[in-house]
Amino acid sequence: MRDIFPADWVIQCAMETGASLEWLSFGKGEAFQNGAENSPNEYKKTANDNAMGDVVAVPRKKIIDGNLYESNFYMLDKAMLPSHLSKPVIILDDEIPYVADMKTDELSDGTWVVEIEGKTSIKELTRIPVGRVLVAPISGGQSFECGINDLKPLAKCHYYLMSNV
Repeated sequence: MRDIFPADWVIQCAMETGASLEWLSFGKGEAFQNGAENSPNEYKKTANDNAMGDVVAVPRKKIIDGNLYESNFYMLDKAMLPSHLSKPVIILDDEIPYVADMKTDELSDGTWVVEIEGKTSIKELTRIPVGRVLVAPISGGQSFECGINDLKPLAKCHYYLMSNV
């Protein structure tokens, strides 16, 4: 393991033991806050606990061949998630992670994860008069109109996470 740093192991160890990340990574400072490990009778809040208070586990789902599958989770800083999301989820479609809200009260204009005739996909929806919806694919292509009851909204996408920036 030359020329690499096992960051995932160091973070895992810090979370499980409460040891300082600085001490585990560089051997500097105190291993534990106040020089002692946490005892069962006395809980001391470590820097790791403070850091974990700012992190939230967001479920991840993948769309594969029109089916929505559970797929582990993302650990995100709470500041990255809009505060108005009631039930946040990350949905991967063509390797693009969309941040969405699974709590759907009413269909509105925007990008949605929808089920149409048993197949799940991400579509751009626009409400039009008399209970109808204009449905357009995200990547371009043929759009169509249908009744609001002809599709099942699963989650509203609020933004997507960029990679290779």
